[in-house]
Amino acid sequence: MPGRLVLLVTTPRIAPGLLTREAWTSLEQAYAVWGRPDEPQVAALVEAGVEVQEREEGHPADLARDLVRAAEAGDVVWVGSSDGDPGLSDAVAVEVTRLPEPPDVELLIGSFDVPGARLLDVVAVMDRLRSPGGCPWDAEQTHASLVPYLLEEAHEAIEAIESGDPAHMQEELGDLLLQVAFQSRVAEEHPTEPFGIDDVAGGLVDKLVRRHPHVFADVEADTADAVATNWESIKAAEKQHRTHPVEGVPHSLPALARAEKYVSRLHKAGRDDLVDAAVATGGLGAELLAVVRRARSEGVDAE
Repeated sequence: MPGRLVLLVTTPRIAPGLLTREAWTSLEQAYAVWGRPDEPQVAALVEAGVEVQEREEGHPADLARDLVRAAEAGDVVWVGSSDGDPGLSDAVAVEVTRLPEPPDVELLIGSFDVPGARLLDVVAVMDRLRSPGGCPWDAEQTHASLVPYLLEEAHEAIEAIESGDPAHMQEELGDLLLQVAFQSRVAEEHPTEPFGIDDVAGGLVDKLVRRHPHVFADVEADTADAVATNWESIKAAEKQHRTHPVEGVPHSLPALARAEKYVSRLHKAGRDDLVDAAVATGGLGAELLAVVRRARSEGVDAE
């Protein structure tokens, strides 16, 4: 009676050795475990005490034939490679059809991607592009040289969102994400104050937790308005170094968008009198500011 051939598939985005109970049971009960010697998953299994028969690279048909033959003596587990072993499952299917009593073949998922796992691929690809032997153009870029692309991608993402086309939104948000990954990778090379994508993500997580005490602590805020008020209060406490309500508004914003931000900041600070005074000066600039204030009060984007 032939044994069973198990093709163990794992994700390279999860630490090697973190496997399901079913996967560990199959490994422990197997007659033989095979795998590539240079695979992190194989190294983790060996470290855990699993004896793995190493198999060097070769044609999928040869590997399939040997695995099926080995399974005649008992259960055999093939530890899938990080490249997915292209062609192996098809080759195994061909082999078992030739036998009058073939072994059972099972595809066993040993670990799964968690939400956000593909972000690890973004970081890995960006690092490859920026590193020696990667892309010459990517290697030449600086924070400043990438600014036009960041601005362009932000505007394209806005247009995609306004279009309501999910596929277009997905593409453009990906392009915007690239700019974050790219800037973070460039920052790793700063001679005195380097930072990377983990620092960027860590700072964001800390900020989100800090500014949502109604979720992560015991502050009460059960309406959107209460949340917004609380957010502004926490933000003000974080920015105590600012001496004026409009300090920190980016000068690179388009003129109308910057004016709207000024009006909003001054209103929240209770300094509408400063806007009144600016409008009262007269002239085209004052008229534009009045239109911006009116648009904001009516919930219309001045742009």
